[in-house]
Amino acid sequence: MNQRFIEQGFTLIELLIVITIISILSATAIPQYSDYRKRAFDARARADLTNIAVAEESYFLDAEKYLSCSNTACSNLPGISKISKGVNVQVNAQQNYFTANASHSKGTGKTFRWNSEAGGLTN
Repeated sequence: MNQRFIEQGFTLIELLIVITIISILSATAIPQYSDYRKRAFDARARADLTNIAVAEESYFLDAEKYLSCSNTACSNLPGISKISKGVNVQVNAQQNYFTANASHSKGTGKTFRWNSEAGGLTN
């Protein structure tokens, strides 16, 4: 093999082109990743809200009333051991129905709403 070819390595222009390509790819990938994360946190809030709604209905079968609660106090419902970290939940119980809201502090800011009288998830 040619000794001169082995010692040359990469030129400065080649390195700058590679760094530019990596920068462009990073600039497009990082914001998309951030959006995916926010939507995943929203999905966690929605899942917790659904689980709480099922637990409220189970509680109603035993106690013949719904239970108002928020965040960690909702762990008093049957089958709910804890609420996911970062999820904010508020349940307002009425005589024959309940409404609930859930959101995640690191999500997109969307609040999920449940109304048992209207048939469940309202948004």
